[in-house]
Amino acid sequence: MASMNDKDYYAILGVEKDASTEEIRKAFQQKARKLHPDVNKAPDAEERFKEVSEAYAVLSDPDKRKRYDAMRSGGPFAGAGYGAPSSPGQQGGYGDPFGFGGFGGPFGWGPFGGASSRRRSRAYRPRAGADVVFELTVDAAAAATGTRRGVTYQRYAACDVCHGSGSVESDHPETCPTCGGRGHITVDTGLFGVMAMTCPECEGTGRVVADPCSSCGGSGRTLTASEVVVEVPAGSHDGDEVRVAGMGNAGTNGSEAGDFVCRVCVPEERLTPRQANGCNLIGFALPFVALGLATNMLSSFVVFIAVLLVLGVYLVARDGIRRAGRWWRSAGMAVLNGVSNGFFIALFLVMMFSCTMRPMMGFYLI
Repeated sequence: MASMNDKDYYAILGVEKDASTEEIRKAFQQKARKLHPDVNKAPDAEERFKEVSEAYAVLSDPDKRKRYDAMRSGGPFAGAGYGAPSSPGQQGGYGDPFGFGGFGGPFGWGPFGGASSRRRSRAYRPRAGADVVFELTVDAAAAATGTRRGVTYQRYAACDVCHGSGSVESDHPETCPTCGGRGHITVDTGLFGVMAMTCPECEGTGRVVADPCSSCGGSGRTLTASEVVVEVPAGSHDGDEVRVAGMGNAGTNGSEAGDFVCRVCVPEERLTPRQANGCNLIGFALPFVALGLATNMLSSFVVFIAVLLVLGVYLVARDGIRRAGRWWRSAGMAVLNGVSNGFFIALFLVMMFSCTMRPMMGFYLI
């Protein structure tokens, strides 16, 4: 049995040494499906599958991966053997990665157990679809009187072939044959002991789509272009939302679809980013004015306050001041946000100046 130092797990999985956990998981899934004894009849398929599972068991765990990297680089664990039997009487250093036991190896349910005709499956993960948010720009007149607009957009819709189920032939998901419905498998890694990990076939759900639809890949949805007519009611304002139920992204494996959310944008009622920054600066200066007047220390901050106010007013006026009430409301909220940001800083500086001025005043009195 080769030692752990002699095995390059990164090369076995075909990933770089700085690969992320997600990249390692995907590489393992691809290789495991190709080398699975139910699919691959090559004489060395079982041994290669064990190596792939062994590599994934170590590299998918951050602590074990760190120890493995240390051994590979000659760290404190260098020279430690890998693959020795984990208990007396165990044959070989690698146990059943799927916890099935069986015919003298890890695949009692595979080509030796009578399930060799099992088809490739996909994890059954029913999840509700997300909303699709679309920003519709209208002028103030259209927002006031109401308008009707057609919108073309992309979304995930229920698959036309399998009608959203993910499978053409099967109406219901099946128990995952790899983990037996548990959602996890166990791997005996020898040096690191027995390790439990998420089942790569069902991705932890315990159920699979046994005959995935070729059109959607078993997810039950495909990316497509859709059209919807949005009714913007009269009296709408910037930031208002109009929902069209069921026209968002379809859920996976027949789950409920999200909504199409149309967010109304009225430029005449909206602060530009520059104006929002200007209002923040104005609000930021106000606590310094108030605390300065209350403590008779306004003269200490007058230059700082003047710079903030002049710059803030310039930024707001540069893009034009609007007449709309919603614009003024947004400006007021931005000013209040600046006040909240500047209050504690102003309080701290006033207290600091107050503490430093008292000893100086005492010195002058002496």
